[in-house]
Amino acid sequence: MNLGQVLESHLGWAARNLDFQALTPVFEGADDDNIEDSLARWWFGQQAKASEPGSEYSDTIDMGKVYAWLRSQGFDPEPLYDEANLGKARGACLYLWLRDVAGENPDGMSLSEMHLLAMEVHRQRLIAPPTFAKFQQFDGRSGEPFDQPVAVGSIYMLKLIHLVEDKIHARSTGPYSMITQQPLGGKAQSGGQRFGEMEVWALEAYSAAHNLQEVLTIKSDDVAGRVNTYESIVKGHAISQPGVPESFNVLLKELQSLGLNVQLEEEEVQEDPSLGLPGEDDFLFSMEAN
Repeated sequence: MNLGQVLESHLGWAARNLDFQALTPVFEGADDDNIEDSLARWWFGQQAKASEPGSEYSDTIDMGKVYAWLRSQGFDPEPLYDEANLGKARGACLYLWLRDVAGENPDGMSLSEMHLLAMEVHRQRLIAPPTFAKFQQFDGRSGEPFDQPVAVGSIYMLKLIHLVEDKIHARSTGPYSMITQQPLGGKAQSGGQRFGEMEVWALEAYSAAHNLQEVLTIKSDDVAGRVNTYESIVKGHAISQPGVPESFNVLLKELQSLGLNVQLEEEEVQEDPSLGLPGEDDFLFSMEAN
C-alpha cells in the first residue's frame, strides 16, 4: 500500500465506525490530524460501550453515553467533538490510552511528547494506540498472534470488468509483422506476449542471459533461428545457436538511409577447447560514410 491508501484505510475505518461519509477532493482531503481525531472519537465510543447496531455496514454511536464517559474521565466532551479544535480529540485519546492501557504517566506532557511516548510503547511492547488504527491479529491456522499489530481499515477497491475467459490466450507460432518480423500483439491477432524494456531489465537484473537471448532472438525476429528451433524441438535435436535478429537488419537500413554504408561481414570461428565453448559465427562490422 502507498501512503495515500494507508490514510484512506484509516479514514475509512473511522467513517465506517462513526457512521459518516467522507468526501475528500484530491488535493483538499483530510490530513493526518483530522484522521487521527476521527480515530480517537471512535475509540471514545468503544471505551464508553456506546456502539449500537445500525446500518448494514456500520454501528451507530450513542453520544449520550460517550459524553458521560468522557466527563467521568475528566474531559469536557464538547471541544473534543468540535472540528475546529484540531488535535484535541487525539490528545485526549493518547492521554487516556497511555494512562489506562499502557500503564504510563502522561501528566504534564504535550501532545508531541505523548505521541513520542506512544510510539516508544508501540515499538517495545507491540501494542498500538487507537490513533494508529492497528490491531492485534491472529493466524487462523495456528491461533498464534502475528508478531506485529496490523493496520485495519476500509478502502475502495475498483474492480475491472475484464474476465479471464476473454483475456486468456496462448500461441506457439503465429503471424509476424511484415517489416520487423516480430510477433503481432493481442489476442485478436493471435499475437505473442510482449517483452518490453522493463521486462528486459528484469531479466538483466537476475543475470538471466540465456533467457534474454532466447526472448530477443528465436522467440522474436530471428527468422532463420526460429524456424531451425521449431524443427529441432519437433525432431528432438539440440537447439542451434541463435542468429541475427531482423531488427538489426532494419537498423542497418535506417543507417544506410542516413548515408552510412554499414555492412555485416561474417567470419567462421573455430572451437576453442580451452574454453569448452561450441564454435560460433563471429560477426565483423565495417562502416564508411558516403
